[in-house]
Amino acid sequence: LAAALGPEEIPSLRCMTGSGLGRHPPIGQTAGMSETLLAWAVLIFGYLLPILHVALSPRAGAWRPPPGARCPLGPRVGWLVFVVLLGPVGWVLFIWSRARRAARLQGPGRDGSG
Repeated sequence: LAAALGPEEIPSLRCMTGSGLGRHPPIGQTAGMSETLLAWAVLIFGYLLPILHVALSPRAGAWRPPPGARCPLGPRVGWLVFVVLLGPVGWVLFIWSRARRAARLQGPGRDGSG
C-alpha cells in the first residue's frame, strides 16, 4: 500500500521521511518529552505527595508504638510502609481509614437516626 500511494499521501510516512513540510516533528522528539513528564508526574503525584501527606498528617498516629504493643512500629510508620509499597492504593486506604475514623468519633445522631 505504501509503495502504491507514495509518502506524500500517507501522513505517517510523510512524518518519517521528513517530506511533511515541517508540519510534523520528527518521531521521538516530542514523545520523549511527554514520556519524561508523565514519568515525573506519576512519581510526584503517585508516590512523593502521598508519602509527604502521611508523614506530615496529624491524624496518621504516633511515630512510636503505643505502650504494651507487640509491634515495634508505630501507626504512622505502618501507614508509610503501606504507601511506599502500594503507592496510590496505600494512600487511598489511608484516606479511607481516616474518614471512617472521623465518622466513628462523631458518633450516632448526626444524620438524625439516633
